[in-house]
Amino acid sequence: MRYKSEHKQETRQRILDAVHKGFRQHGFDGAGVDGLAREAGVTSGAFYKHFNAKADAFRESIILALGEFRGAVELFQQQQGDAWLDEFTTFYLGDKRNCELGESCGLQSLSPDVARSDASTRSLFQAELEKAARVFAAGLASPEAEPSIDKAWAAIAMLIGGVTLARAVEDPALADQIAAAVRNRVIADYEADSTAVQV
Repeated sequence: MRYKSEHKQETRQRILDAVHKGFRQHGFDGAGVDGLAREAGVTSGAFYKHFNAKADAFRESIILALGEFRGAVELFQQQQGDAWLDEFTTFYLGDKRNCELGESCGLQSLSPDVARSDASTRSLFQAELEKAARVFAAGLASPEAEPSIDKAWAAIAMLIGGVTLARAVEDPALADQIAAAVRNRVIADYEADSTAVQV
């Protein structure tokens, strides 16, 4: 019985990994259940044993995507100390911009589909996004200042928008220019705030 339970959990995780990649790669409408199931190495029937509908799998993917973003921010904060924002911004506008869409940041690639989804999906997205923003904000605070959620929203929005625009243009040089401009603005805003607190 324990083996059966573990096997079921492994299968569900395999399906979730496949749908998460599929939604990032093809979008909600472009990723069909048959293709997602095939990518996971299961039948469509097995897919529906784990998820009642494609929308349910999409909501699970949202939770996974926002958790990955939040986890990455926390990891950079722990490992890089005061340099975390600089290092994270470089990583996000570099590695996460240049990777395949299926490996991209779900926050950037899933947001357009969330905007077109139902109220319960948007509510779930909002709750998970607010968790991530609070973690981001905590890393922006100096010892003398409270975390600023407004600074976090601005930085996150610039990062997501920068990656989205840079991915959309054809010219690699323009994509690099967009990414560099966003990186410089995010860091400059943070440094300006830090200097103001010190003064």
